[in-house]
Amino acid sequence: MPLVPPTRSILHLDMDAFFASVEQRDHPELRGKPLLIGHDGPRGVVATASYEARPFGCHSAQPMAVAKRLCPNAVVLPVRMEAYHDASERMFSILDEFSPVLEPLSIDEAFLDLTGTERALGKAEDVARRLKDRIRADLKLTASVGLAPNKYLAKLASDMQKPDGLVVIRPSDIDRILPALPVTRLWGIGKATAARLQPLGIRTIGDLRAKPMDWLEKHLGSDAERYFNLARGIDDRPVTPDQEAKSIGHEQTFEVDVADAEEIRRVLLDQVEQVARRLRKHGLHARGVAVKIRFGKFQTISRSMTLDNPTDTTDELWQAARGLFDKWSFQPVRLIGMTAERLSHGEGQLGLFADPGRERKKRLDAVADKINQKFGKRAIRRGGVS
Repeated sequence: MPLVPPTRSILHLDMDAFFASVEQRDHPELRGKPLLIGHDGPRGVVATASYEARPFGCHSAQPMAVAKRLCPNAVVLPVRMEAYHDASERMFSILDEFSPVLEPLSIDEAFLDLTGTERALGKAEDVARRLKDRIRADLKLTASVGLAPNKYLAKLASDMQKPDGLVVIRPSDIDRILPALPVTRLWGIGKATAARLQPLGIRTIGDLRAKPMDWLEKHLGSDAERYFNLARGIDDRPVTPDQEAKSIGHEQTFEVDVADAEEIRRVLLDQVEQVARRLRKHGLHARGVAVKIRFGKFQTISRSMTLDNPTDTTDELWQAARGLFDKWSFQPVRLIGMTAERLSHGEGQLGLFADPGRERKKRLDAVADKINQKFGKRAIRRGGVS
């Protein structure tokens, strides 16, 4: 008789309004006030809206001007990425204590596999409560947690009682919870796919679940089997421990197409500065640089180049990124992104034609990093995009 595999215990943790919560923690006078994190300019975008701002209709990826009209009394603060990275690293160090099988999803979100840990750690639900309590005590922040037999259901659960929630979905709960949910709650079905399915009578997960596989294959193509399984709460993907980063990047999607090349260069420069700081913080150097542009009609183009020598200097990364960007015949842009690739620890052997001014650039970067760490990441920046 074959052995039946044990039911897995997968935990998904998502910090609550992470950037805004860090600011309210560090500035107690902001607690309870609507808060918008992001660049306060004509083309600024909201990175995070605090829970106090959300009832007014404010949300992430929204134009800052729109959010300020919706919530005129909101406090607007610039992004302090160094502070958020510090809180993130402390969060992940806590998670490491609860399970060695840890998969980061983003700066403030992760999966843990607690399967088989009951003897050592106790029941999974008790572990989840202790984890939330530990984050609250050590970081003075709250997290929402979902616990379920797989990754899809755990992530679904963590979003059900935000903020500061803990939701458990057991195998016996699946048929009660899933069918009534909108089809957009299936991982991978966004607004565009949902709009295409609606005329076909598919509005809920239950509607899709009622369709046979051949119908799904006709309308969803190669994704049919995945959606067939997800609609039934089936997700066999393992929690995959993080591998050492092979690249570090940033990208930004504009709410409307941007036709001002200088404005896009300023955004690209800001991304280069953030990437360079992260490289230096982790002792990494990049041998490659890539720039990605998405135009208004969702055409995406990427260009990359190999550097003469591995680098972590803002200037060298900027020269490469700007050169790649300037190769395009310009048209309005919806997304711009920059990535440092082929990472390694240390500079390695410098080539014969290495920049003789590199040491001066590295000293300037070190000074800038200290100032930005103390006063915020925008305290000192490059003077222009030329």
